[in-house]
Amino acid sequence: QVQLVESGGGLVQAGGSLRLSCAASGRSFRTYTMGWFRQAPGKEREFVAADRGSGGSTYYADFVKGRFTISRDNAKNTSYLQMNSLKPEDTAVYYCAADVNPTLIIASPRHYDYWGQGTQVTVSS
Repeated sequence: QVQLVESGGGLVQAGGSLRLSCAASGRSFRTYTMGWFRQAPGKEREFVAADRGSGGSTYYADFVKGRFTISRDNAKNTSYLQMNSLKPEDTAVYYCAADVNPTLIIASPRHYDYWGQGTQVTVSS
């Protein structure tokens, strides 16, 4: 069982920045694929970014490329999502997720095994 606890959400003006954190339990964090997703009211949950772990690649949705950066600190069992140049359309609940048996699929929520509780990000215009 892996527990994920997110933090760092809040209210920010357009153009501002936030850093989300996701602290994970488990002894094999460095091997997990960590993903970030978001869900706005009335919309489906969508992929934002993923980090394969074990020195693997990072991936981003087109709408966040150049603005968001995913990273991890394996010593702290923590994944981060640095969000810069925020826009009102980035407003959503952001979730981190862990795929503990990583596959080639990184953008589908169904392939992640554990989820955090979500943290609200609100960007005002």
